[in-house]
Amino acid sequence: MKRSRAPLFLKRRSYRKRRLRDAARMLPVFGLFLFLVPVLWKPAETARPDTAPDGIYLFAVWFGLVLVAALMAPGLADESGSDDPEEG
Repeated sequence: MKRSRAPLFLKRRSYRKRRLRDAARMLPVFGLFLFLVPVLWKPAETARPDTAPDGIYLFAVWFGLVLVAALMAPGLADESGSDDPEEG
């Protein structure tokens, strides 16, 4: 007698939701790395530090992180008919 086995692969929708949740969890870590990049830049040749490019860079990174989070948000919304057995 053979037992009926559960499929080896996850359903496509639940797999994508899990990967999207993983990406959302890694977004702050990635953002922290991008925020710390200006520390590694070579200082300018002037007597006073030039902070304008650093400020523009930090604003652009912040805006990009907000945009990526906004694009991820609809996919992270909780659905009532979830096919994930761990969620209840």
